[in-house]
Amino acid sequence: MKELLNIYENKAPEIVFNWKDRETEAEGWTVINSLRGGAAGGGTRMREGLDMNEVLSLAKTMEVKFTVSGPAIGGAKSGINFDPKDPRKKGVLQRWYKAVSPLLKSYYGTGGDLNVDEIHEVIPITEDCGVWHPQEGVFNGHFQPSEADKINRIGQLRHGVIKVLENKNYSPDISRKYTVADMITGYGVAEAVKHYYDIYGGEVKGKTAIVQGFGNVGSAAAFYLAQMGVKVIGIIDRVGGLINEEGFSFEEIKELFLNKDGNTLKHPNLIPFEELNEKVWNLSADIFAPCAASRLVTKSQIEGLINGGLEVISCGANVPFADKEIFFGPIMEYTDSKVSVIPDFIANCGMARVFAYFMERRVQMTDEAIFNDTSITIKNAIQNTFNNNSSKTNIGSTAFEIALKQLV
Repeated sequence: MKELLNIYENKAPEIVFNWKDRETEAEGWTVINSLRGGAAGGGTRMREGLDMNEVLSLAKTMEVKFTVSGPAIGGAKSGINFDPKDPRKKGVLQRWYKAVSPLLKSYYGTGGDLNVDEIHEVIPITEDCGVWHPQEGVFNGHFQPSEADKINRIGQLRHGVIKVLENKNYSPDISRKYTVADMITGYGVAEAVKHYYDIYGGEVKGKTAIVQGFGNVGSAAAFYLAQMGVKVIGIIDRVGGLINEEGFSFEEIKELFLNKDGNTLKHPNLIPFEELNEKVWNLSADIFAPCAASRLVTKSQIEGLINGGLEVISCGANVPFADKEIFFGPIMEYTDSKVSVIPDFIANCGMARVFAYFMERRVQMTDEAIFNDTSITIKNAIQNTFNNNSSKTNIGSTAFEIALKQLV
């Protein structure tokens, strides 16, 4: 696996598009790792301090993810180095998408990512640039459908991603109009845990969990885990968090979800971050779901969780471990050798799978059909890993090897 990984990580990307905004200090990159299958896909993120190497590592991560989620295309990513809180953000995005629109028409598909919203920013701004849909390039480069079929599938994709959930099993409150895009990634993180116990052995109900991050992914993961009967005992967020060693009830987790402020946990008894950070890593949790930013989780934090009886990590964040390596650094390697690690490209593939589901064929547009498709995709990937390695350790390295054999 290490040899394959070394070849894959060190191979130069096929295309690097660099843009400097004429009106602000913003700088952006689209990195296309390869045009495997005639196209490449990956979202657009914005943060201050972002550089080309971050975009490159995420493009390579996307390519690995597509071996699980489909379609069989190359990985790409767009990133803009700019403060997303700056009032000039909209103008920056408008000029960025104008510059990158020829790629989006031809062979590159994008979506939302960190600080860039799929529904309110990516779709309307790219439409204004003459792009039918942010995934149009994947249709043209990879699927090459007839004009009529392209119109049908783009319509399906357009409506599917923003579909308002009507089924109470998938929405914390159907009157609040949560969409597929709001919930699907966190759902996949929780389903990965369920399938892990189904395949490797054990009963998910009654297990204890810690969730890191309470944005779209973490809050949805907590909701679906609690729905399965998992006792969430700790929540870590940017400004603070909560601990309840008896476990929050499903109703309490639902309330926390409904009361969050944007992507931030809100509660009158929030434990300040410094105090929480000292306590939370020493709790006795069976499940850990890192769903915050990349490269946060340290070795000492993992050691604390292992000492508390940790069994499985379901990676909701891309590359959650604080390694400098693109994928498999020493912290991840250590963790993978001690406990079960379901890697990010399996656990958080929900949104990529939804795009693939709507693009590949005419499909059912019910909540159940959409969510079941993601669940089955994750189940198949974990089963495939088990078939190659039935041990509860080195799951991550086995999954990487399966993926890299398709890419190298």
